[in-house]
Amino acid sequence: MAAFLLGLLLLVAQSPPVPSRPTDRDDHASPSSHAPLQVAIDDLSPLNDSSLPSAHPNGTLQQLPNLVIIGVRKGGTRALIEMLSLHSAVAAAQNEVHFFDWETHFQRGLPWYLTQMPFSFPGQMTVEKTPAYFTSAKVPERVRRVIPDVKLLLILRDPTERVLSDYTQVYYNRLQKHKRLQPIESVLLKDGEINLGYRALNRSLYYQHMENWLRYFPLERIHVVDGDQLIRDPLPEMKQVERFLELEPQINASNFYFNKTKGFYCLRDHGRERCLHDSKGRAHPHVDPSILQKLFRYFHEPNRKFFELVGRTFDWN
Repeated sequence: MAAFLLGLLLLVAQSPPVPSRPTDRDDHASPSSHAPLQVAIDDLSPLNDSSLPSAHPNGTLQQLPNLVIIGVRKGGTRALIEMLSLHSAVAAAQNEVHFFDWETHFQRGLPWYLTQMPFSFPGQMTVEKTPAYFTSAKVPERVRRVIPDVKLLLILRDPTERVLSDYTQVYYNRLQKHKRLQPIESVLLKDGEINLGYRALNRSLYYQHMENWLRYFPLERIHVVDGDQLIRDPLPEMKQVERFLELEPQINASNFYFNKTKGFYCLRDHGRERCLHDSKGRAHPHVDPSILQKLFRYFHEPNRKFFELVGRTFDWN
């Protein structure tokens, strides 16, 4: 056991000291409310405070997240974290971490989780995003136990649109792997009715998953981002995110430009322009209007329950 713990400590200590953003500390000052979180010392880790990674000489260190983007899959999580990264007070993990939902990762404990975080200054807000967190039943309790003071961002789209995006992603994945392709009608319908066994449908039953999160976190700690509106006009949504996170206003209209070729907004950061990967914004397959109507009717009541839970409505269906 001692050798195992020593190996974990060496892994944390030897992580490359590369900040997620430029290393001028003055550029990263942010309100004191975003001070680094202390690691929760519980049954996830036998380490004590003196065993935690020390700061790099340039002032950066890996910290537990103050903010987690919890979902939803195909809701716009990649766009959201890229846009949030425009703010100098935010340091974002580049990859989906899957710490709280994958057992193989969770059992590695907090030392491993810390190695997945970006290097950041003590005043910066650290954020990770894993879309599968929202729909995983075991995740809310785990997040509450490990980082109880965390803030949560949830980005959602029209549930029917989300299902179609979900199908489209799986379709292209199967295409690249030369697997048998499934027509969308074959997964959406069973005996002429909505196929309740299709997992993508469950991911769009937002109220069920939201009820689970609200057992562990108050609603005021969860900000719901309108993913459809973020696509159409990102700035108002990002200003709401800044206010929720109590960040100094920085993101502005000059950070966005509409790319006519791609058909969606791209980002401009200190003169550098970048767009999301080509896998984003793919056209959905044609779906017979009668099937769409079945989907609209199926989601009507679940949507109403979700609106009641969060105290606001969205322009869905």
